[in-house]
Amino acid sequence: MTSPVSGQRPARCQARSSHENLSDSYPADTNTRRQFLGRLGVGGLLLTPLAAALSGCKKGDWPDGMVEIKWDRDVCPRCSMAISDRRFAAELRGGPKDMAVKFDDIGCFTFWIRDNIKSYPWLADPATRMWVADATSKGKEVTWLDPRKAQFITKTSPMGYNFGAVAYPQMGSLDFETMRQHVLAKGK
Repeated sequence: MTSPVSGQRPARCQARSSHENLSDSYPADTNTRRQFLGRLGVGGLLLTPLAAALSGCKKGDWPDGMVEIKWDRDVCPRCSMAISDRRFAAELRGGPKDMAVKFDDIGCFTFWIRDNIKSYPWLADPATRMWVADATSKGKEVTWLDPRKAQFITKTSPMGYNFGAVAYPQMGSLDFETMRQHVLAKGK
C-alpha cells in the first residue's frame, strides 16, 4: 500500500532486503529481548540442579543405608520372583563390602539367612542392617521397620509364608525370633 501524497510505503510496511540486519531496525527492543531470553536460559540451567536438590527428588522414602528396591524388576535371590508387593518386601545390608540383598517375602529373608550364614558370617553380626516393610502400608508409601524390633501377624504373603510385619504388638502377633522359628519349621 502506497501513500497518495509521497508515493512511498509507510515505514512499518517497507520490505527489507535480505542483507539488512533486523537488529538495526529495532535495536533496543530486540537486543533487550535476546539478552533476557539468554539470561533466562542460562539461569534455568543453573537453577535446575539446585531445585532438584532442594525438592528432595528421591524416588521414594528409603531409610539411611537402604538400597532402593526397583519394584517389579529386582528379584528375590531365594525364590527368583520379582519383588512386587510392597507390603512384604525386606532387605538386609552389611559385611565388609556393604552387600545389599532384597527379598519379596520375610520367609525368603529367613531361609536365605539360614542358608548363607556360613558364607556370610556378618549376617549374625548385630550391626547388620535389616528392613522389612510394614504390612499395613498403603499404596506406594512404605513404612520400613527393623524386623528384629517388629511384630509379625498372620497375613497372606507372596510366597505363602504368611507373615507380615507391623510396628506394634497386636493380638496374636509374634516377635522376630518366634516368627523365624515358625517359618523354618514350616519349611519350603
